[in-house]
Amino acid sequence: MKLLSSGTSPFVRKVLITLHETNQLGDVEIVPVSTTPFAVNATVTAANPIGKIPALIREDGPALYDSRVICRFLDHRAKAGLYPENRVWDVLTLEATADGLLEAALLMVYEARLRDEEQRSPDWVEAQWDKIDRALTAVNSLWMSHLHGRMDMGHIAMGAALSYLDLRHDARNWRAGRDALAAWHKSFAERPSMLATAPQG
Repeated sequence: MKLLSSGTSPFVRKVLITLHETNQLGDVEIVPVSTTPFAVNATVTAANPIGKIPALIREDGPALYDSRVICRFLDHRAKAGLYPENRVWDVLTLEATADGLLEAALLMVYEARLRDEEQRSPDWVEAQWDKIDRALTAVNSLWMSHLHGRMDMGHIAMGAALSYLDLRHDARNWRAGRDALAAWHKSFAERPSMLATAPQG
């Protein structure tokens, strides 16, 4: 299998963490690609018509895309139990919260990097941060008992999301007023899978 990837994509990192945690890293060739919403890589669109990474190219079927699909596939393949049946809806909801947070954080980056300055909208950027702020408050208020339980995909997704905020939006100080979530992330970030997948750029 081949994973189309980018060194700083938080969604790719989520998949890489899953590969580490399920001992499947040796089964996948990591293929770096350069792609943006305005200049989509042809290799990416051949695998994913939406033009986003990650995409997992398989030998026995069409490529899989969207990090949630890929992670679910990898969990099933390894029988790792990252989506335990007895709390699967909680896991999926926490994963969706982390992914929604990431989407908003990426849109903020795209606004600053890909749009001409006269086209940028500070109000739109703040609206994206409001989504992130609400998500973080909800996790800190409602999900800490889950995060302190047995590791599942909710943990991996949230770990990748919070680390991306540190990478791209550190000045926003997401930890303020969220001591429980900040302490959890400090501990989770020390896992070997997190250290091994830390972005280099």
